[in-house]
Amino acid sequence: MLLRTDRKNSKLDLTIVLPVYNEVETIPELYRRLKEAVDGLGVNYEIIFVDDGSTDGSGETIKKLAQGDPAVTLITFRKNFGQTAALAAGFDCAKGEIIVTLDADLQNDPFEIPKFIKKIEDGYDIVSGWRKTRKDSFWLRRLPSYVANWLMRKLSKLEIHDFGCTLKAYRKDIVKRINLYGELHRFIPALAANLGARIAEIPVQYPERPYGESKYGLKRTSTVIFDLITIKFLLSYLTRPLQFFGLLGLFCFLTGFSLGIYMLVDKFYFGKPIMVEHGPLALLMVLLIVISFSFISLGLLGEVLARIYYEGTGKKIYSIREIWKGSSSY
Repeated sequence: MLLRTDRKNSKLDLTIVLPVYNEVETIPELYRRLKEAVDGLGVNYEIIFVDDGSTDGSGETIKKLAQGDPAVTLITFRKNFGQTAALAAGFDCAKGEIIVTLDADLQNDPFEIPKFIKKIEDGYDIVSGWRKTRKDSFWLRRLPSYVANWLMRKLSKLEIHDFGCTLKAYRKDIVKRINLYGELHRFIPALAANLGARIAEIPVQYPERPYGESKYGLKRTSTVIFDLITIKFLLSYLTRPLQFFGLLGLFCFLTGFSLGIYMLVDKFYFGKPIMVEHGPLALLMVLLIVISFSFISLGLLGEVLARIYYEGTGKKIYSIREIWKGSSSY
């Protein structure tokens, strides 16, 4: 059991990953709560802060607070790459058997971490937080979130109420198999379920921000909607793109072919010249047939790209300026 691990064992049980972007005011209290919550578990752990291009001195504040604390690692990006990249960097560096993620704005409570660990120990691969009692703006945050989550449930077939909650726990072997890019971090449960992972959801507290303003808004919601199209393709057609583009190509070809049959019947049975009576329709027929072959070619190209994707290029979606640990950096 994780909560009874011998701390003399060098093996890490738990990794906590926190994306940080201009949260200098919350970091001191966050660090205090984290240490108090995790020290009481009696486990070997590490805390990975990922400074996603902060301009307010968040990274320097973390260094001052954690000076001499070997459990803390700070990854500093060269610029702002976004939350997905920050989580990906944290996952890549994580050594713990269980990985917990949470926001750095104090809206995720570190003292809720133990119940996530307990759920993982019950046999689940991913445990997702559900902000059941949100207190933020209804029109700007809660309503767009409700619509986005409803769409995600329908497309992913996964009964999760809150895909966007950062407070989650993962088994390392599951999350290490998922390649993240774009804004796909919120879709990790759906991608993992496609690999056969067991997913659970538990309610969490979600108080108002004590400092600063939310980094999320309507622009982020529109990004989520576009990413839904991506995730549907990833879940259904990533390993077989020819089926997706091939179906589009077949539809265009059959439509164009049907138009051609219609015009030939009109010509030979009713004596109507094709170009005189059906000039625009004839051009549409040719266009549809050309497009159909383009779609099929695109599908074949996708098959080749999918093979390259699975072989892997090793390219990262982020660029690291510095990795700092305790009193050293490299």
